[in-house]
This record gives sequence, C-alpha cells and structure tokens, in this order.
Amino acid sequence: MADAASRLRSVAEQVLGVPLPVRLRAWDGSQAGPPDAPTIVVRNRRALRRILFKPGELGVARAWVAGDLDIEGDLYGALAAMSGLIWERGEDDRTVLQALRDPAVRAGVGELLKLAGPPVPPAPPREEVRRRSHLHTRRSDKQAISHHYDVGNDFYEIVLGPSMVYSCAYWEDGGTLEGAQRDKLELVCAKLGLTPGQRLLDVGCGWGSMAIHAAREHGVSVVGVTLSQEQATYARKRVADEGLTDRVEIRVQDYRDVRDGPYDAISSIGMAEHVGAERYLEYAQNLYGLLKPGGRLLNHQIARRPQLDESTYHVDRFIDAYVFPDGELAPIGTTVTQLERAGFEVRDVESIREHYASTLRQWVANLEADWPRAMRLAGPGRARVWRLYMAASALAFERNRIGVNQVLAVRTPESGASGLPLRTRTWN
Repeated sequence: MADAASRLRSVAEQVLGVPLPVRLRAWDGSQAGPPDAPTIVVRNRRALRRILFKPGELGVARAWVAGDLDIEGDLYGALAAMSGLIWERGEDDRTVLQALRDPAVRAGVGELLKLAGPPVPPAPPREEVRRRSHLHTRRSDKQAISHHYDVGNDFYEIVLGPSMVYSCAYWEDGGTLEGAQRDKLELVCAKLGLTPGQRLLDVGCGWGSMAIHAAREHGVSVVGVTLSQEQATYARKRVADEGLTDRVEIRVQDYRDVRDGPYDAISSIGMAEHVGAERYLEYAQNLYGLLKPGGRLLNHQIARRPQLDESTYHVDRFIDAYVFPDGELAPIGTTVTQLERAGFEVRDVESIREHYASTLRQWVANLEADWPRAMRLAGPGRARVWRLYMAASALAFERNRIGVNQVLAVRTPESGASGLPLRTRTWN
C-alpha cells in the first residue's frame, strides 16, 4: 500500500475527469498534489468505503463527521476548491449510474475498491438522522428542532457569543458580532413599527434575544414560542435576569397552536425554513389570522435559487441528515407568493445575503477558538458537523448559491390604509 496518496489522486482524477485541486495525505503518510494547496487528510481506508458505498456529498459528509477525513490549512480554501466537484456537481442515483457507464470511471472505482479494504459498508455516524419524508407533523417538527437546537446551551454560547442570536446579523464596517446582532434586532423592531403597549408574537424565539430586546427597548409585551425545551429554559432565565417577566412570556409551543391573538406584530426570524413547502401556506394563514388589521409581519428567511425545472430540485443530503432534518428552502418569489395568497400585502423585501456570510465566518471563528471545549460539550462528531456546515454555508452565501431576505408584510385592513410611511425604509 505504498504511496497511497498518489494512487488515490490518480484514481480520483480518473473518476472525476478533472485535476484534483487539493493536496492529499493518506493513512500511510504519503502525500500527493500541489504543495501550496489545502490538504485533504484521508486518515484511514474506512473513508474510502464510506464514499464508495454512498458516492457524492453524503459519503464525504459521513467520512468527515466520523473523523475519517480532515482538512489541514485553509478550511474555506479547501471547501471552495472542492465545491465544484461535490456540492455544485449535482448528485442522485441517475448521475452515479451515468458516470459508471464510462469504462475509465469503472476502472477507477475498481482501483478504489482495492484500496478501500474489506467490502463492508461502515455504519453511519450516530449523529446522522434518517428521515423517510418531509411530513412536518407537530411530532416530527418537534423531533427535528430538538435534534438541531437541543445540542446544549453551553455549546451554542461558544458559537454565537453573548448575543445568543442564531440568525443573520446586520453588519457595518468594523463592527462586532454582538453589535451586528443588536442592530439586526433593532432593524426588525423598526420595520415592525413597535410602540409601547403593543403585543408582539416572536415565532421561533430561540434563546429569547428578540423578545428581550423588543420588551426592553420598545416597551412591548412579547410572547415567544419555541419547540426546544433547552432554548425555553435558557430564555426564561434571561428574561428573569433582565427583570422582564411581567412583559415577556416564553412558551414551548407549536406556532400552529397559538390561539391568543390578535397581536399587533409578529416576528419570525430564521424559523420559516423549518416549515416545509407543503405547510407554508398554512403557516402564512396562521400568522395572518393572529394579527390585528394593520398588523405587520417581519419574515426573515433563507432562500435558495430557483431551478429551471423545480421537479429536479433535491434537498441537501448533508444538511438534511446532520443539520436541519426536514428543513426546506424555497425561492424568495415562492415565499412572497405564499404570503400574499394567505392575505398579506407584501410591502418590502430586503436581501442581506452578504451579511450572513460574515455572520457564519464569525461563528466558525468562535467555534475554532474554543475547539477542545466545544468537542467536550457536543461530542467530536457534532462539533465537526457544525464546523463544516457553517463554513460551507458561508461560501454558499458568498457565491450567491443561497440568500437571506427580510420580508415585511401587512394585514392591510379593508380601508386599504397600511399604516406604513409613504417613504418606505424610514419604517416609523
């Protein structure tokens, strides 16, 4: 098995049909590839078996999560170099079958099988969640939310920093993450036109940051709902520490079960991605019904780019299996259409795509700065999942593969008076 790296590189280039843009270091210590390129470390032959038995993104993800694959050097550089070969290449069973019709590819796979050792598929890492379909029932949604958010509040404190806001910040040059998150919360409050005495529903309230900010800075009464028990416990303590228990209520509750409307305003920040395409109109209708006439909704949501043929769209297998089970992204046009179908008048759409790339890079930096402790708190596999998904997501936002938008919508009364200023983006 001498010089496994050169053999791996040769086979990989044979199968992929293009030069491999990274350096390889194999389990025998051998290396091959440009000396100044990021290095992919293949720690053992089990990594090859994972990829062979599940070609494409999911096999690579399993090897990464299990620690069979690693990256030395520039993480973002390595992911950018490999994205065109994995994440942007497109993968499904038909793609694999078509590739195997090429004799050179078949020969390369045969060589990999020789390198991989015993032809036994390794069990997936325990962090992987298996979903049969995107049902989005109350039970399945609660399980999916628990998988992602009940990782441990101490772990999220490392990643998110003091703000404990798990959504795109709103940056200015030279700003800090905490300041950018504060500015994002204030932007949401301004768009909602919050005034003292109003009632705000915060859907997917997380660790309570939006609810606390709105109550403390704008004098509103807030109900925050989440499906995560760990988030709710943490948020309630923060509310008590701020002396806001008379104005902020945190509930473990599905948004579909909120019955105590009407509210003057609703914020939904980074929650709608969990709703699902089949349930989105229901989501919009529920929020519409909870608002007073003239009430505003601020829907802050990640969006994917539309496909020429939407029937060919595939959910990201790594994200679905390890990060956001049952999460679904929709194009911004689809979101706006569904909100208006529910009765809303959409008044403003603001893209803040670049802001999310900066936010994710800061979260990755936070995680890496306290890596040993993060691994102790969440486990090595889960910590590796978060590092990969956040770094890859930062690149996806930078490359315009995905975006994030704030949509301001109004339950406009029959009189037609929206209550918004004639010149929008003054907000008050």
